[in-house]
Amino acid sequence: MNEDKNIRLDRMRYTKNTTASGLALLAILFNVFYFISIYESDVGSWYYNILIGASILYNLVFMLAAFLSSEGIKNYKIGYSYAMIILGVIQLARIFIYPMRAHAATVTIQEQAIVVMGTAQFIRTVLYLALSAACLFAGAVVGIIRSRALAGHLATLESKAA
Repeated sequence: MNEDKNIRLDRMRYTKNTTASGLALLAILFNVFYFISIYESDVGSWYYNILIGASILYNLVFMLAAFLSSEGIKNYKIGYSYAMIILGVIQLARIFIYPMRAHAATVTIQEQAIVVMGTAQFIRTVLYLALSAACLFAGAVVGIIRSRALAGHLATLESKAA
């Protein structure tokens, strides 16, 4: 049994951490769904402000950072796991920016009050951000566990060689 564990750990030196990397890529996909859901909305001029520009810029930075984390965690670099945790926390915080504000807002178009974001879209956008964060957290946990296991295995190999 111990031999099987050593083989699995030794094999990690030659294989990539595709599980954690795939979860980071899945988080990007959920962010893209969020991005599409928000920016396809055209309810009056409510979305036309400086916050939308900042949101677009953040989405680009998020996707680049998540992709970089995906590539770094693939090679068992533990620092990228912590970056994924930070990105996940920010994804959860984003729920309170656009989805909450838009769901509570109304605009008047042709003398009719119209809700900026309906309940279905609100639930969908919150779900996309929550799933994106969950993927980042899960990928980070997998990355931390596997990175530490590989580092411990490499340390035992070095001590045996010395």
